[in-house]
Parts: sequence; C-alpha cells; structure tokens
Amino acid sequence: MSVALTLVLVAVALGAYGYYRYLDSGIDRERINPGTTRPPDTGALNVLLVGSDSREGNNKKYGATTVGAGERTDTIMVLHIAPNRDSATMISFPRDSMVMVPDCEGANGAVLPGGLRQINSAFNDGGINCTIKTLESLTNIKIDHFVKVDFTGFKGIIDALGGIEICLPKPVNDKEAKFVLGAGKHVVNGEQALGYVRTRYSLGDGSDLGRIERQQIFLTQVMEKVTSGGLLTDPGKLDAFLRAATQAVTVDEGLGLDRMLEIARSVSGLTAKELKGITVPVEPYPENKARVQFAQPAARDFFEAVRNDTDIRTSPGPGKSSAPKIEHAQVRLQVLNGTGEQGKALQVADALAGQGFVVTQVGNAATTDTTTIRYARKDAQDGPAYGDAVAARLSKDKRTPVQGKVKAVTSQPYELKTPPARKPDGPVIQLVIGKDWPGVRVQSAIPDALKDKVVDSTTDPCK
Repeated sequence: MSVALTLVLVAVALGAYGYYRYLDSGIDRERINPGTTRPPDTGALNVLLVGSDSREGNNKKYGATTVGAGERTDTIMVLHIAPNRDSATMISFPRDSMVMVPDCEGANGAVLPGGLRQINSAFNDGGINCTIKTLESLTNIKIDHFVKVDFTGFKGIIDALGGIEICLPKPVNDKEAKFVLGAGKHVVNGEQALGYVRTRYSLGDGSDLGRIERQQIFLTQVMEKVTSGGLLTDPGKLDAFLRAATQAVTVDEGLGLDRMLEIARSVSGLTAKELKGITVPVEPYPENKARVQFAQPAARDFFEAVRNDTDIRTSPGPGKSSAPKIEHAQVRLQVLNGTGEQGKALQVADALAGQGFVVTQVGNAATTDTTTIRYARKDAQDGPAYGDAVAARLSKDKRTPVQGKVKAVTSQPYELKTPPARKPDGPVIQLVIGKDWPGVRVQSAIPDALKDKVVDSTTDPCK
C-alpha cells in the first residue's frame, strides 16, 4: 500500500500544495517507539506494510464474533527501496513463521515477555511497535516508516483505481474469504479484490506461502495501474484515488509532509518494472509442520544482501567523466586484512571475486583503523580510475584511492573459482581492510540463489 502514499504526493508534484495539506490532515498517525537500540541507517528506505484484520466499524461484516478482540494481521511486508532509489523490493514475512519475539510493551503499558512465537503475534499482542522491534531484531534492517491498511481501506483504494485485473487457474468458491469467481481473467473491484488476497485454501497448495505470492502479484498489478493507467492525467480519478488512499491508511508520525515530499522526489522514477516481490526463505518448522521457520543460511544471507544494497551517497555528481569506465574484470586486486580478525581477507576476496574482480592475492597487513584503497606510485595515471572501480563496491561513503602501497605482512595467491576470459594487464590495486570496514555492496537486494522466487511485473498471474 506504499503505492497509495507515493501517489498522495502527486498532488504536491502537480503544484496543488493547499489541496495536499487538506488531504494530509485526514491521515491517521501513530507514534513509532520500538526502543533505543536500533539498526544503523544505510541510506535505504524501509517501509513496513501491515494489513489489519480489525473487525471494528465497517469491518464488522468480516467476522462479527471477533469485534472487540483487537487487531491481527495476516500480511507483513517490508518495502525496501534501495538507497539510490532505482529499485524496490517487497519482502514478505509468512505469518506462520516461528521466530524469537523480543520483550515488548503491550497496549496497556505492561511488558510482554519475549519468546519463540509466530511472527504475527508481535502485532496481535504488542501492536506496530512490537512488530517493528521484532523485525529489526531478526533482520538488523532499520524500519523507517509503517503503513497500516484495514479491510475497508483496501477496498476503497481498489475501487478508486477502477479495479485490478487478476487471473484464476480454476473456479473459486471460498465462503470464508467471501470470494466466488470463475476461472480465467477478471477485473475485480474492492470487495472481490479483498477476497482474492485473503483466500488461502481454495487456490494453490492452500499454504500461506501461496497466498503471499498472489498478494505480491496483485501489488505489482496495482503498481502497473497506478503508474501507467492514466490515473495521473485524469483529475477526477486522481482526486478519488487520493481521497480513498488518505482515508485507508494509518502511518507513523514521522511520515509528515516534508518527509513525504522527500520520498516522492526520490522515487519519482520508479515504475512497476522496478518492483520485485520476494518471500523470506523458510522451511518447515520441525515441531509443527503447519508452521515454518527461517531457512539458514539463506535467510541470513538475504538480510545481509538487503543491508548492503547500493548506497545513494556514491552516486556520481553532475556531468560525465571523460575517463573510460573500468569494468570489474579489468581490475587485479590484492586484499590485505588489517583488522586483526582471522579470515577477513579471504571473506572479502570471495565477495569481490563474486562481483567479477580478478583477485590475485590475499594476506595480512599491519593493524589499521581505516580501510584504504591503494595503487602504486608508478601507476599514478591509471591507478585512481581502477581504484575507483573498487571504491564503488564498498558500502557507506565513497573512499578516494590513495597513492602508495603498504607492505604485506603475509601474502598468498588467491585461486579464482572462475578464471577471467582475458587476463587483465592494468595496475594491481591494493585493498587494505581496516577496523572501520564498511562491507561489500551487493549488486541486488535479492541474492542469485533466490532469483527463481522473485515476483515481478512479468510473473504469470494465471499460474
């Protein structure tokens, strides 16, 4: 539902500032306070999306017996927008995942003891703050904002869009989800759309994982409708959509006007093609096969990849350099460990070799606080450009290559798993890993091992 928030900002982009102020005043907000110990800010934008199944008010028709029972959620997603704002990844967390939930503060102010529970219990028992605290403890990814949508709000958004096309591989008659529709392609309105994203046992294998994939496919269709369906050029449709969106969501207090403007400008170039969905890698939970647990090391590697996404602070400045671009396969690299941490050079070398650099040696250097990229004095002409290619693959602020190499304390050849097609003959760059080592930047938030699990605008909705 972050799409709705992004389009709320369209009014500002079109110059209707007063109109936007009016819309903004109608958005419900809650305070985020998940605790003082939180993951670092990497420059990415991470928005938690939860679907509330509260039966209060207009939602009573979806389960009158649970009126007054509070809120639960079957949908937990984190929309991760890369720091350079050129890609977006919807990360779904299956509600049946068994995880360690930390101590949280409940709605009445009492402390809820942590423990091994289903991940959606964090929202059910401790609300949005407990959910954020749980996700941050599991992923070490900082949640910047949240968006909560209930049943009625979801329907309003879809109706304002004029419906969304879906495709069913077989007829469905799901009384629990209130969803009855024949096989084939259909444009569904809000009520039918809600049934489609809620239905579980009538489609696929009946698992929550199958429902998650359908939700991701549906959201890519929403993104496509929003960005290319003529909405932004039709004042009447745009007004109806913006009104529905503001009435449908609850967001955090930090998502005020200035912050929304900042986000809107930064993601203005995103389209449906850049939106990809992925579910956290899971496996059956041994104690209860109806539950799942995070599959390791796949889940850990995935979260690390998200944390090390491309950083906006390394984006080139205005104008283009006249220097030729140095490809990774052209760079010979010596990796030296100056951290004192055993095995660090080999770990970093493997990561950089995996991105195409021709690592020639690994070893140790004298202990140092600062990570540096170095080239020989004799390579003063070409060394900086080759060093920049390495600097661009390190996280956080870009480091400027320096002239003059350090003497290795120990050094040994590094064996490439895939030798280069053509042996490079440029300068050898030296990477000295210091105690401030920022990490290697990944080229995608989704590791290669999970590429076949991706849902995007090309995914067949009829499967």
